[in-house]
Amino acid sequence: MTATDSLADWLGSRTDAQLVALLELRPDLAVPLPSSMTVLAARAEQRASVLRATDDLDTLEFAVVEALAVHGVTRSDRPATPLSRNDLHVQLGERVTAAALKVALARLTDRALVWTSGDDLHLVPAATEGLPWPIGSTTQIPDSLTESEVVTGLAEIAPPERALLDKLAATGPRGRTRDAAPGTPVDRPIQQLLSRRLLRWIDEETVELPVTVGQVLRREPVTDPHALMPPEPRLSKQTSAEVNAVAAGEVGELLRHCTDVLEALGQAPAPALRAGGLGVRELRRIAKQTGVDEARAGLLVELLAAARLVEKGLPDPPPEFDSADDFWAPTPAADGWREAPPARRWAMLALAWLDLDRMPWMIGMRDANDKPLAALSIELRTAHAPRDRRAVLNLLAEYPSGTAVDPADIGRIMAWRSPRWRRHFRSEAVEHILAEAAAIGFIGRGALGSPARALLHGAATSAADAEAAMESALPDPVDHVLVQADLTVIAPGPLTPELQQRVALVADVESAGAATVYRVGETSVRRALDAGLTAAELHGLFTMHSRTPVPQALTYLIDDVARRHGQLRAGMAQSFVRSDDPALLAQVLGAPVARTLALRAIAPSVAIAQAPLGEVLEQLRAAGFAPAGEDSGGTIVDLRPRGARIVVRPKARQPYRPTPPSTEQLELLVAELRAGERAASARYGQAVRTDGTRTSTQATLALLQLAARVRRSVNIGYVDAQGVATQRVVEPLKVGNGQLDALDPVTGAVRHFTLHRIASVALLE
Repeated sequence: MTATDSLADWLGSRTDAQLVALLELRPDLAVPLPSSMTVLAARAEQRASVLRATDDLDTLEFAVVEALAVHGVTRSDRPATPLSRNDLHVQLGERVTAAALKVALARLTDRALVWTSGDDLHLVPAATEGLPWPIGSTTQIPDSLTESEVVTGLAEIAPPERALLDKLAATGPRGRTRDAAPGTPVDRPIQQLLSRRLLRWIDEETVELPVTVGQVLRREPVTDPHALMPPEPRLSKQTSAEVNAVAAGEVGELLRHCTDVLEALGQAPAPALRAGGLGVRELRRIAKQTGVDEARAGLLVELLAAARLVEKGLPDPPPEFDSADDFWAPTPAADGWREAPPARRWAMLALAWLDLDRMPWMIGMRDANDKPLAALSIELRTAHAPRDRRAVLNLLAEYPSGTAVDPADIGRIMAWRSPRWRRHFRSEAVEHILAEAAAIGFIGRGALGSPARALLHGAATSAADAEAAMESALPDPVDHVLVQADLTVIAPGPLTPELQQRVALVADVESAGAATVYRVGETSVRRALDAGLTAAELHGLFTMHSRTPVPQALTYLIDDVARRHGQLRAGMAQSFVRSDDPALLAQVLGAPVARTLALRAIAPSVAIAQAPLGEVLEQLRAAGFAPAGEDSGGTIVDLRPRGARIVVRPKARQPYRPTPPSTEQLELLVAELRAGERAASARYGQAVRTDGTRTSTQATLALLQLAARVRRSVNIGYVDAQGVATQRVVEPLKVGNGQLDALDPVTGAVRHFTLHRIASVALLE
């Protein structure tokens, strides 16, 4: 009996629940449907499938794999020499508890990487290739080098020696060289590295890079494969309320900055690079306009693009310049997002970041051609980014609320849990993931907040729960401000949406934060009057919402600007300018701006211009006048630019994302597999095989009709629409109209088979 036959027998002895669990852990085994346990066992031993399954193993489980591999010779034509459970406990028992070893064996058998016969343990041969380090690293004497010793040794070696180590760290731990032979001059690089223990001697032509040295060179978390228990992290504790408060403060800044980015891109869409990204110059412009650094601006545009609030295309209205074919600009969804409650706005961005298959923290780094990586470029896409991000956050979620873990310890724990993925958890990568999580409001003071815990829960209501948790963490909006004598307006917290809109219209932001400071000036008051507000409405705004007395200077400022505002009116002629004061209009016509705008008087109080209305207003204000725009009825209109928008084009082809089969589907698949096994083991009586001739077709129909009359079970060979051939034991009920209706004894359901797809029929004895 071959190893595959033995594995097939072991799989056949597993319960249906255990087989369903196997197919959930290794879904590639179920496609296409295996016809028998032998086929399932052969797939379970395939190298590609085994390597995929080993991605989820931790250091202890790899130690078990290595112990089984070292004990026996694994070959495809015969099983490896088995190792008993007792012998395994003897080998590893001093470094790990019996309970942990039992759990490790259970995880390996659940994945069919290890199978049992009595007390003996058998290893699937290809599992040895999945070891993330040289064989023997966990079972032999551990490497005595420490991280500090390696760092010191690397600092003392010459560039040629460092180049050799870097080559081995990048390509593989073992290398062949004649300089390893005894008698080689000691000044050769290989001999220097051997003397410093930065290389290990294997034989006269082979050297090996120690695991610790390779980890330091690749900037991975330094872990000891000989340590079979997970590292103990250094924890710091804060109160849950403090963590949520800090995270909520970051959320407030995030939403404000995202709004500013949308405003900046709406007013001036950014030209897209030919490769599709956002240029460095445009990113700097956005960062300057929003008052953030370039790294944060890159994160914000990546978030907004992931949430489909920013898109690439041709905006409406189109930009004045046509130097690019496409532009980055807000989508119509951005307007709805800005009007949504803060907690909902955060939830949209948070979900987009969790599923973002890109690494925004790499913006500005150099690629292989020494060119900087641009924001929104294809080079930032990394398929494993969501997996790594969730792995770090789920690790934090394992600890009680308010518990912070040192980033270096997070890297070591993740490297212990996923040795094959340890390069993804370098200190630099973990620190950047945590920094992004803090900027988006997932963590505060290094600990995971309550809204983020709810979002990571994974249930159908997780987004709603996270939104509710964030709503309770965010400070309640306030409906008042504090007006100071120096014409500053202090908002002691986030304002209500309506008050926020009014204050932003009449005052400019001077400093933002938990308490935003606005300043009222002549320009800002004129802006409010241009938007259609009257002096009485501005006085009422501050009188009603200010907790401090309104200073007299503010009252005088509003009245003074309002008295001069609108005395000069501009409209469409192309444009016109009118004033009830003929002397004022005469002053305008005598100014240089009149020649610029080609103003021409048609009456003592009216002049017309060929320039657009917006340009007339802008030029007159620059010349020191205070015109107001009006419509045909004389009503003041708000002529502020609304910002460009890009209509989101539906994707013609959605990206393929495989959907894992449900438990119910896998249960049906296992039932089909059991039926195939039953058919293969059944004893046959009378049989016919179709070959396309009329005689055999009649014989097949006759045999099926006979089985239906006498209620005898038959084994049919059936080829489905996908061309997959299976064997089924069924009980025919009815034959006719080109179809066989038969009872499936496994599921108890009536199934329908197309007659021309039945390849063979055999009565069961």
